[in-house]
Amino acid sequence: MKNRYHLSRTLFILSAMFLITMNNAPAEPLLNPTFNTLFKPLLADPMEPRIAVMPSLENRQLQLDIGKSADLYQSKSNNFAAGVDFATWSLLKRSDNFKFPVDAIDYLFGINASWKQPVSIGKLPFDELSGKIRISHISAHFEDGHYDATTHDWIQEADWSGKIPFTYSREFVNLIVALSSPTHRVYGGYQYLYHTIPGGINRHSFQAGAELSTSDNTYLAADFKLLPIWQSSLEETRGFRGTWNLQAGWRLNQIGLEKVRIACNYFSGMSRHGMYFYRPESFASAGFIIDL
Repeated sequence: MKNRYHLSRTLFILSAMFLITMNNAPAEPLLNPTFNTLFKPLLADPMEPRIAVMPSLENRQLQLDIGKSADLYQSKSNNFAAGVDFATWSLLKRSDNFKFPVDAIDYLFGINASWKQPVSIGKLPFDELSGKIRISHISAHFEDGHYDATTHDWIQEADWSGKIPFTYSREFVNLIVALSSPTHRVYGGYQYLYHTIPGGINRHSFQAGAELSTSDNTYLAADFKLLPIWQSSLEETRGFRGTWNLQAGWRLNQIGLEKVRIACNYFSGMSRHGMYFYRPESFASAGFIIDL
């Protein structure tokens, strides 16, 4: 708890210093009124701050995401930006009478900096190099959907050796570098955990992905991560598992909904939810995403 307090205080102080500093620089605007980020959000990354409703096609569950990355400052040359990230990722159960009790929810907040520059790499079809670095805090919790009203106790999980609920908190640095053109992008990334509860977690994870857009507003995107595997008997992680999220979508530009897209997902790998970080899962989902 002490480390989490120090991190929250540090992020608050850094954000306040940034705002005060930029307020004394009238030559460049403090706020980007359109909130268009210099580094475009990754389409298929399930941990990207976004607004999305994605019902599962295989069980009575629903993914509800509410979040946004926003650039608070962009340079006049439009090659550097600094901003904030806020996000929640919720796992809901679909019950009768249009009720959706929340099983698990993750909260993220942090600060980021991004940059981009034109490039020319021989015959490779890319004209821009960009990157984004984030310092973030994430915590996870079980909610009413994981509580048994009959026994008046939390639902325990057979594949988790400890008591439920448990404390889950992570602070990390994340770096993404991308090569892109107007119709496609490839990227690679690395994440380092500098504090984690539970302990015994491998501090390193890796990421790669690709996106391809077509002329009729459709797209294909794939995100791949190497994530640590939790060993319950050892109470630590050993080895890595590949985690895929594949997405196909259609942007609704032709009917006047430029910020809305319909998407289908297939996920396979380690759960994105902190309360299930030890659990591999595979499922398909479909729904809509709003790009603010």
